[in-house]
Amino acid sequence: MYTRLQHIYRLGIKELWSLLRDPMMLVLIVYTFSFSIYIAATAMPESLHNAAIAIIDQDASPLSARIASAFYPPHFKAPQMIDPARADAGLDQGDYTFVLDIPPNYQRDTLAGHQPALQLNIDATRMSQAFTGNGYIQQIIAAEVGDFLRHQQEAPSAPVDLALRMRFNPNLEQAWFGSLMEIINNVTMLSIVLTGAALIREREHGTIEHLLVMPVTPLEIMLSKIWAMGLVVLVAALGALLFIVQGALHVPVRGSVALFALLAALHLFSTTAMGIFLATLARSMPQFGMLLILVLLPLQLLSGGSTPRESMPQLVQDLMLAAPTTHFVAAGQALLYRGAGLDVIWPQLLAISAIGAVLFGTALARFRKTITLMA
Repeated sequence: MYTRLQHIYRLGIKELWSLLRDPMMLVLIVYTFSFSIYIAATAMPESLHNAAIAIIDQDASPLSARIASAFYPPHFKAPQMIDPARADAGLDQGDYTFVLDIPPNYQRDTLAGHQPALQLNIDATRMSQAFTGNGYIQQIIAAEVGDFLRHQQEAPSAPVDLALRMRFNPNLEQAWFGSLMEIINNVTMLSIVLTGAALIREREHGTIEHLLVMPVTPLEIMLSKIWAMGLVVLVAALGALLFIVQGALHVPVRGSVALFALLAALHLFSTTAMGIFLATLARSMPQFGMLLILVLLPLQLLSGGSTPRESMPQLVQDLMLAAPTTHFVAAGQALLYRGAGLDVIWPQLLAISAIGAVLFGTALARFRKTITLMA
């Protein structure tokens, strides 16, 4: 047993040295767990953030002042009160994305039940903010006018009063979701790529034949690649969680980082075995890349990281239970977002372990068959 462990350790060190001599793979690792995460979290956000808005208050009433005070960070910048003549020039120069025009006698007409119209001018060249902000502004105005009328008139109260409370992400910050999901997705992607590329690289360079004449078994060769590449991805993921997510993006991580490391390690056992299995099917890196696309896209799109699983067809939900990424995403979200502990995510840990054992056994059988054919 000691000899076997020594073989696995030394072969793993060899894999790490081979990775260090591959500059393209090193660049891929650094980019995947740094710039890629930051870009995914900050580029083209779905939520509104610091949108510039100006208000033309021609009514100067308590209702118009109430509407103006309803726009505040982080969704909007503090509103600028401007004259009507300044509106078009401000939109042309890009000073404002939204200009809200409150007409004269707006409060009087509202109390009289005349339903006066407000004018909202939008700079639609800023498409993402324009589309999202339009809905936000309509909701804000409707809420403020409705609340004002309820206090001014003895109108019957609504049968249901809906009180909204946002948990875990009060301001609906897209970066909080995007950055953590990008780490989870990149752990899956890079672990498959590194292990598969390591095996194909040895086959292309002819070093796999050297291993076959040494007193090592296919199990030892496979375990060495799994622990070496898995360790690289795990260290990179934890570094990204600490320096990019918490440091650069200021995203709060509510759960235990050590428990997330355990969860990621179990998941890496599954995905690295999957990478070796795909590498035994491919004869070259281009073929491996094509197989990777066919496997990786369903794993990432249907696992719940991009779209909630509850919104998918039941058949897809049932089929994706056989994928380790489904359980990894569910446990990762519960742990990192909601601060769940081992008492909550233990079913996902067991599921990932069972799936990993099946994938490892399948990959080992295929790896042994491939080595036998080469011998």
